[in-house]
Parts: sequence; structure tokens; C-alpha cells
Amino acid sequence: MKKFKVTVNGQAYEVEVEEIGAPAETVPAVPTVNTPPAPAAAVKEPQKPVEIKQAPVAAAAVHTTATPLPKGPVPEHAVTVKAPMPGKISFVKAAIGQGVNRGDVLVVLEAMKMQNDITASSDGTVIDVRVKVGDNVKTGDVLAVIS
Repeated sequence: MKKFKVTVNGQAYEVEVEEIGAPAETVPAVPTVNTPPAPAAAVKEPQKPVEIKQAPVAAAAVHTTATPLPKGPVPEHAVTVKAPMPGKISFVKAAIGQGVNRGDVLVVLEAMKMQNDITASSDGTVIDVRVKVGDNVKTGDVLAVIS
């Protein structure tokens, strides 16, 4: 065993470290660390929990439907907007019957704690929105259909 003095955040500790190749009978099963007792002034009281409030979402920015969303076949002339990555739908900005231009945000997809705008790939009218807020989607899932 070798003894070392280690300083962490200004606090000195005496540490015993096992040598590689040392005889097994001379090595204790558990390494020991000798730490000086903390001074009374250094003892901190536990912090009170912080209350985090989430800002309300504007009703106009989120489109939700109470009816089940259709999952049927896509018309031949229609363009599908698919999820480029797996994630969770945090906002649906498109509504059925809404006219959109290429680049307009249809859905916001949260993936790896990032908000990703999923945009229309062509001009047209939204004929189907196949997701709602809170849905988990996989790569390639159809999010919306544009005609």
C-alpha cells in the first residue's frame, strides 16, 4: 500500500492505494480513506427544493383534435411529411384544410431535448394530420399529408 495526500476542492485527504502486483495477503479487502472531520462552519444545511413552473402554451399555437386521427392509406397525388428521427411531438401547428407553403412549420418534434421544426416539403393544403401533442414517433412515421 502506498499513501498519498490528495486535495479536492481545497480539502486535503490522506489516501492509501494498492500497488499492482502486491502480495494478496498484505492487501486489505477494502481500501481505507482517512478524512479529517468537517469543521462545524463547513456543514451546510440541506437546500429547499426549487419549484419549477412551466409557462403556459398559447392555445393558437397548438392544434389538438378530440377525434381519433386517421391512419389509412395516403392518396397517390399527396405528399407525406415524415419524421426524420424518433422523438415526441411537442406542438402541432398545422390543421386539416390549412393552406401551407414549402418551408412552413407543420409539427415540432422533440428529440434529444432539442425542438426540431418539421416543415412542409411542398405547397398545398393539409389533408391529414396523423399525430397529436404527446405522441411518440419513430423515424419514417407519417406526420402529415399535403395535397
